[in-house]
Amino acid sequence: MESSLHQQLKELYAVNGATEVTLGDYRIDAIRSDDLGDELIEVQCASLSAIRKKCRALLQRHRLRVVKPIVIRTRIAKCKKAGGKVVSRRLSPKRGSILELFEEMIYFNGIFPHENLTLEVPLLHVEQLRVPRPKKSRWWHKDFRVVDVKLEHIEEKREIRTAQDLLKLLPLPDRFDQFDTATLAAAMDRPRSCAQQVAYVLRKTGAIEQIDRRRQGIIYQRAA
Repeated sequence: MESSLHQQLKELYAVNGATEVTLGDYRIDAIRSDDLGDELIEVQCASLSAIRKKCRALLQRHRLRVVKPIVIRTRIAKCKKAGGKVVSRRLSPKRGSILELFEEMIYFNGIFPHENLTLEVPLLHVEQLRVPRPKKSRWWHKDFRVVDVKLEHIEEKREIRTAQDLLKLLPLPDRFDQFDTATLAAAMDRPRSCAQQVAYVLRKTGAIEQIDRRRQGIIYQRAA
């Protein structure tokens, strides 16, 4: 079932364009026009891996904008039952980050970058609607289920067209030349495992290149 969030984003990006349009073998979330012609829009709240094949086919003949939202703030609304009145609201202590995009980009290799592709990342504040789970069928199941997610507002948008645009998402010093993943992790203030994911994506997209292998690990530098 489509969430309210997905529907809201489709309508927002379509502006005065069309939504849910059939194009050949595919159904497109939205189409809008500008001075360059029509641009197809795919809003992907789930994993980017699910639309790899679709994107590869569409990019052969069309301009495509993939909207990959990242939730950076969540307001939790609780109801006693689906469709019931909200009985409480609170802000979740968890915060999202633009760096989550790199985990998704691992599964988008071979698609990005492309001259016809724009990746847009809106950073969202949302409301998550929860109801109690009648009975936990597995010990790891949570005692609630999410029945809907709604957009509250968009804090900002990031547009990514090239591999160098990915580098700009990172909080790196201007003079950040040769580095390994330990150095990258320190600069990002993230675990080394996160830096390894980021380095993998940057290397696969052509933003950085491997220049050496030392005892402490692989050494990279920005691609020329």
